[in-house]
Amino acid sequence: MSPRSKKQFEQIRKSKKALIIEKALELFANNGFHNTSINMIASGAGISKGLIYNYFNSKEDLIKEIVFKGIDELILNIFDPNKDGVLTDEEFVFFINECFDILKKKIEFWKLYFAIIIQPNVMKLVERKLFELVSPLFIILEKYFKAKGIKNPKAEARLFGAIMDGISLNYIVDPDNFPLDTIKDIIIEKYS
Repeated sequence: MSPRSKKQFEQIRKSKKALIIEKALELFANNGFHNTSINMIASGAGISKGLIYNYFNSKEDLIKEIVFKGIDELILNIFDPNKDGVLTDEEFVFFINECFDILKKKIEFWKLYFAIIIQPNVMKLVERKLFELVSPLFIILEKYFKAKGIKNPKAEARLFGAIMDGISLNYIVDPDNFPLDTIKDIIIEKYS
């Protein structure tokens, strides 16, 4: 057997890191941050505890990576797709469609997200960077609502965020009975 190439080694590192993140996300979402240990993550991923520390300095670093990577991939990448700072009706509809699709596909991430925001000690770990990431979205939403003639676009942007959080939370609690597609159509009709 020949030694692994640098490319093969890097691929193994990426897959191990992804496995750790996947298992940690599942455990954090279902058990809570404080009730999940590094040992539990290692056991669930079928790796040694020490290997986790080759990728993450601490459980806190791991939760930060999961949250920030998730927000980037699941929200920032689909919001204002051309990144020009202006949201068109087409981009808004695209964002809503993608958000609702992602909600269905990545329910574990959203469970974790809501678990984090209701736990002050855990929220403190991520809040500054999280607000840094989402603040520009609210500014773009304000411009979008202002262009639509909304009297208080700043409040409307916050209301929209609260509505999306509420929809997500209700879907997570009762995915089989929550009329997600119908509500998606109402949101699109109301705001585009």
